[in-house]
Amino acid sequence: MSTLPGTAPRQAAPPGRLALTGYAAAQLLAFVPALLLLVLSILGGVLALLWIGIPLLLVTVPATRWLTDRHRRIAQRVLGAVIPEQYRPRERGPVRRVLGWARDPMTWRDLGWLLWTATFGFVLSLVVVLFLVLVVTGALWYFGVEPLMRARCAVDRWFLSVGHTERLEQRVQVLTETRADAVDHSTAELRRIERDLHDGTQARLVALSMNLGMAESTFEQDPDAARRLLADARASTVAAIGDLRAVLRGIHPPVLADRGLGGAIAALALDLAVPVRVEAALTGRPPAPVESAVYFALAECLANVVKHADAEHAWVRLGHADGVLRGEVGDDGVGGADPGRGTGMLGVMRRLAAFDGTMAVTSPIGGPTVLTVEVPCALSSPRTTPSSGPV
Repeated sequence: MSTLPGTAPRQAAPPGRLALTGYAAAQLLAFVPALLLLVLSILGGVLALLWIGIPLLLVTVPATRWLTDRHRRIAQRVLGAVIPEQYRPRERGPVRRVLGWARDPMTWRDLGWLLWTATFGFVLSLVVVLFLVLVVTGALWYFGVEPLMRARCAVDRWFLSVGHTERLEQRVQVLTETRADAVDHSTAELRRIERDLHDGTQARLVALSMNLGMAESTFEQDPDAARRLLADARASTVAAIGDLRAVLRGIHPPVLADRGLGGAIAALALDLAVPVRVEAALTGRPPAPVESAVYFALAECLANVVKHADAEHAWVRLGHADGVLRGEVGDDGVGGADPGRGTGMLGVMRRLAAFDGTMAVTSPIGGPTVLTVEVPCALSSPRTTPSSGPV
């Protein structure tokens, strides 16, 4: 689960000279396993062509990633910058898993890092330790330990994080997937609107037209029957207006335009069977497409609370900090929510992905369930859009 808006990870104090030397000693200890993993990885890659190297790779690649993760953490502490893991998801099955590793650029970067840490990286770390151990080089250690370790860790960071080209490729892939999801979602929405208009409003308008035609033809011969037909036509008109309002609310709720995201969620919560506490701390309004997407995402989450949570209370929190709009829906129900089941949460994820948004779910058995949506965006100045009146 991500941190709350407005909170940031506490920055650790930069390591001192003795701590830097301790990191260098830890890097020295990695020389033997790094060299061994390098040889076994190359051997496993060659023998994988004959299938007998696959079991070897199933051991060496995870071991290499474990070792690189330890050094990634050292580099983070020394450089004071986050270096996240950027491996692709692991495939199922040994053969597909090895093929997935082969297609992952980070696997090859890890292999290059093994060669670096077993050669020049080892030399840099050794120099740092020797400067401390040898008494006559104490001054060199005092002034040189920090630049040497920063240089060593900077090279580690270059190997252990994706480069500019890989980041662009990953971004293009994400944009391609989200664009396809957005197109599919838009197509599904258009079909839903067309179906609602065809099955609801259009049918009632056809009935209205027939009633008016029959009333016109029978008005002179049977005025009472004509009045009954006009009454039916009026009822059909009221029903058609209700259907049309329902369709419009499904496209963009008027309350969202009038009262903003916080007010729209509060109005939605009033109609739910479960008591919902709404806390909104927004100093402005997000862009209209983002506001609409987050509204429908939270509405879907609240609908799931009513349908499946068996909860007595629920809550919604809205906030914006560090350029991220964050919404949280929680309940005290039975828990056990699984985003992979059903289409509601998957639809929420697809809707948010078009805006680089994410959704996180925490739902242990027995509750509570907390669903968090985050969308990067900027807020405009607070304003209230005047209502155009009921449709």
